[in-house]
Amino acid sequence: MNRDKIIVRTSIIGILANVFLAAFKAGVGIIANSIAVILDAVNNLSDALSSVITIIGTKIAGKQPDKKHPLGHGRVEYLSAAIIAVIVLYAGITSLVESVKKIISPEKPDYSAVSLIVISVAVAVKILLGMYVKSVGEKVNSDSLRASGKDALMDSIISASTLVAAVIFILFKISVEAWLGVIISIVIIKSGFDMLKETISHILGERIDSDIAKDIKNTICGFKDVYGAYDLILHNYGPDRLIGSVHIEVPDFYSVEELDSLEREIVNRVYERHNTVITGISVYAKNTRNDKAMTIHDDIRKMVMAHDDVLQMHGFYLNEKDGTIHFDIIIDFSADRQGIYNEIYEEVQRNYPDYRLTIALDADISD
Repeated sequence: MNRDKIIVRTSIIGILANVFLAAFKAGVGIIANSIAVILDAVNNLSDALSSVITIIGTKIAGKQPDKKHPLGHGRVEYLSAAIIAVIVLYAGITSLVESVKKIISPEKPDYSAVSLIVISVAVAVKILLGMYVKSVGEKVNSDSLRASGKDALMDSIISASTLVAAVIFILFKISVEAWLGVIISIVIIKSGFDMLKETISHILGERIDSDIAKDIKNTICGFKDVYGAYDLILHNYGPDRLIGSVHIEVPDFYSVEELDSLEREIVNRVYERHNTVITGISVYAKNTRNDKAMTIHDDIRKMVMAHDDVLQMHGFYLNEKDGTIHFDIIIDFSADRQGIYNEIYEEVQRNYPDYRLTIALDADISD
């Protein structure tokens, strides 16, 4: 079964489970005059609606690329996750308002053995549902399913709290329903805010996962005569669609024909192993026939890496004919990047005044 079908099937299971729980909780809440149970039922309905949106988003995201969207519609999944987050926020705010009203004008709850049993069953169902949906979300890399799974597990804790409040009322005749409703609302609001924050972060574009970046670079460096892979940039067009570019360092004697063959092999192998499309490969030439260049490289590298906030130096090439030295450096985002760059430039130029220096300040894009 493919990824989209798994997401849809899991979402349908979530819808059925949440509608069932919502109906039971709403009935029990009305009979027992319990605002916390009723609010919990409303939260179950919002969970069911979230699953519906997940299905719609998955269907749209699975559409084939077209002229207007040549890279597909995968990012729709992030938009659907954002909508789910807004729904959760709305449910939390609405619940908070109702809970505050109950604090101002309290009503005495009336619990029965049936209501306690139903709440207990709801806790068990939510735990199982949450673990199942979350595990499937991890398996197929679906933000929407992961969020729904976390939300369900949180709901199980909320329902358990409602059960505790009921026991407290039965034993001590102290009603904490409205205050519990406030706590539930705050937890729901925080959950929605966290979901929205995470989704927006995905849409803005996040740093490439460290393990993915290292694996792809290791694959590229596994080719003969590839001395290094740098500046890997990957754009996310959906949870399972990565497209990007990379720089490779190869011997300075490579012909265009050899480069063409090497680049094609790299593109094919990266796609086969990592399901990632490399659309562009830029080349750094490495000095292999100039002992002086190698000595200067080692000396300059010591100067550059002596700066604590410098993460990497690469792409070094000395051209004796033109009297030029080229290399790139990566400086930590938390440091004074321009200030450190200026220090390095002045230091290297002072030690090698006979060469025209070109240093590129690269961003810390990937590990």
